Amino acid sequence: MSDFPVPETRVLAVASHVVYGYVGNTMATFVMQSLGCEVAALNTVQFSNHLGYGQAKGTRATSQEITDLYQGLKDSYLDDFQMMLSGYLPGAASVEAVGAIARDLKYKATMKPGSFFWVLDPVMGDNGKLYVAEDVVPAYKDLVRDADLILPNQFEAETLSGVKIVDMDTLKQAITMLHEQYRIPHIMITSIAFPTPGATPSLSVVGSTFTSDAKPRIFGIKIPAIDCFFSGTGDMFAALMVARFREAVTSAPGLMETAAWVSDDSVQSIELPLAKATEKVLASMHEVLSNTKIKRDEELEKYNKQVGGRDALSDEKKLRLVKSKAAEVRLVRNLGALKHPNVKFRAETV
Repeated sequence: MSDFPVPETRVLAVASHVVYGYVGNTMATFVMQSLGCEVAALNTVQFSNHLGYGQAKGTRATSQEITDLYQGLKDSYLDDFQMMLSGYLPGAASVEAVGAIARDLKYKATMKPGSFFWVLDPVMGDNGKLYVAEDVVPAYKDLVRDADLILPNQFEAETLSGVKIVDMDTLKQAITMLHEQYRIPHIMITSIAFPTPGATPSLSVVGSTFTSDAKPRIFGIKIPAIDCFFSGTGDMFAALMVARFREAVTSAPGLMETAAWVSDDSVQSIELPLAKATEKVLASMHEVLSNTKIKRDEELEKYNKQVGGRDALSDEKKLRLVKSKAAEVRLVRNLGALKHPNVKFRAETV
């Protein structure tokens, strides 16, 4: 019996890269390889570290460089990918270049339904603010209609759907709009936070796989919030989803040969492969991040003792850098949590 949850899977991962730490492809490649995927990493950014440090050195790939790298793979017959994961893209031209790559791979798979699957994380912004140029938004709106699964956060879902999400009703409206307008088969909104005074801090993810007439099948999972800011969690979620969704689809007879891996209309929301995959994704993430938080607190305590009381707070820049380093996600020493998650948080009908 294989130690990996997925059959051998060739993935093209298009995202940023950092020399130190785990975000973008540095995060996604390790996670997917740990679960048995063969990953080809096409890096859109080459930075020394993630921007949570407030500073970084490096370069952004041009759209032509992205296109050339893919063309090099094609020329050597190395483009036999079964899945693609796309994350941060540095501009509208890059979004269009990656769209062309995905469409080329989808076209190749036209005669074999289900043989290629594209997971798109439309990285545009968070907490009500864009952190990409304005022209990236229409580029993504043109792109998402070709994706099989999109992973927007709450702000990105609002941006794509045009629906302001303030409660469950508007959340359902946004998901319905994305299914109907763009014909996106699978949608997973990766972070939902509605104000609930007095409640224990928590985060929710809400997903849906559409029916044959593009109606939503919505489920949600709530997990306890961890009081710490981590970088790269979206990339971790996306990478885990690639492997776990393929695992869930593989165990459903015939689904792997079905266009976009869309389950029969008789399958209820909480029984969808997307829901089962998400349960495992969140279980892994919660354990890895909880362990990271413990190590982070230990490192900060050690730093405070070394520097000495209030003096530790006197150099704000140094403290910020120390905090960012301490909160780097601990992947390597938490391999067990990635491969063998203890599922505690279950999908519920929304």
